[in-house]
Amino acid sequence: MDRDRAHLGRQWTRREAIGLLGAGAGSVGISLMRGGLPLSAAASRGLQPAAARFPKGAVIRTLLRDVPPERLPDGAILFHEHLSYNSEFIRKVRSEAGPPRPGSAPLPTGQYFMEDMEFMVEEVQAAAKDGVSCIVDGGHADMGTSVEFLKQLSSKSGMPIVKGGGYYRQLTYPPKISTISEDALVEELVQDATRQRWGAFGEIGTSDEITPEERKMLRAVGRAHVRTKLPIFSHTQNGKRAMEQLDIFERVGVDPQHLVIGHMCCFFDPNPWRDVHKAIAKRGAYVGFDRVGGENAEPDKPRVEMVLAFLEAGFANRALLASDFSFPASTKRQGGGGVARAVTKFVPMLRQRGVSETTMHEILVDNPRRFLSFVPAKA
Repeated sequence: MDRDRAHLGRQWTRREAIGLLGAGAGSVGISLMRGGLPLSAAASRGLQPAAARFPKGAVIRTLLRDVPPERLPDGAILFHEHLSYNSEFIRKVRSEAGPPRPGSAPLPTGQYFMEDMEFMVEEVQAAAKDGVSCIVDGGHADMGTSVEFLKQLSSKSGMPIVKGGGYYRQLTYPPKISTISEDALVEELVQDATRQRWGAFGEIGTSDEITPEERKMLRAVGRAHVRTKLPIFSHTQNGKRAMEQLDIFERVGVDPQHLVIGHMCCFFDPNPWRDVHKAIAKRGAYVGFDRVGGENAEPDKPRVEMVLAFLEAGFANRALLASDFSFPASTKRQGGGGVARAVTKFVPMLRQRGVSETTMHEILVDNPRRFLSFVPAKA
């Protein structure tokens, strides 16, 4: 107790003050935790903030059932990962970047590892052991994602899976997207969301420059959100066109509190990201740091700085983490960090820089629950 009083009485550094952001008025006495304390251990020591509140009738829609957000198992919620792809999609994305670089992995052929049920059950159950309680899959048909595969994966692994839906970006659109009317596209999205039990629209992407078809898609997804209340998470090309995405969504009535602008940890130019992050958060949307926890720690170092700056600016309640799990080298079976690598590899880097368990709980548990929760529209 005396040690705690002395700890609170001294001058705090800016980094240490991060631990108080988002903790609420009753959390000032919480000291910083610099170890790799798991969430369950943090809870046992009283480090969790006050329970998040949700509207009456709110649910998180998983593939198998609707779950009241407060009844979702405690643990990290990963708002943007991938659990079902095929080789064709990976080849298409990799080929867009040009000829393979020397030493890069060969383009996949045949069955992709995400089409192997036994393999993926093993990976998802490993994520549960690492403290993950729910995973949002960001794929759809134009990415080779199978709804039936994901349902079986959820059932066999015991992991709640939220199915994202929609279309990725121009690269993968089927030919009909260029001719279908926006109104018809809205109807298709609403019907598919109901039929396939989507719990979100996402990942919904744009190219380096937003194409006319992508603009139509953003508007249609936004309008489908207004009708269904399903949340949205987007894909930017390394942070490009983030504010433009937000503008388009807001113009058609999207509630920013149920919107994540994604891949905001991937800026190549370091100069604009602080202003862009803050501008998104000030308008009420979430900032997605959803390519963290890579197998090589070097790219994560500037991303740690991005997250720390965002927290220092007072936006802990608008931060979300995920890894965009996609490639074989990331799997546990091949020695990678697995689906939970945002939690097992990136979060310890934040803890080492002074981010408290209270703030981590807000980012990993409370924020994604708030983002994913919605009151279903009446039929």
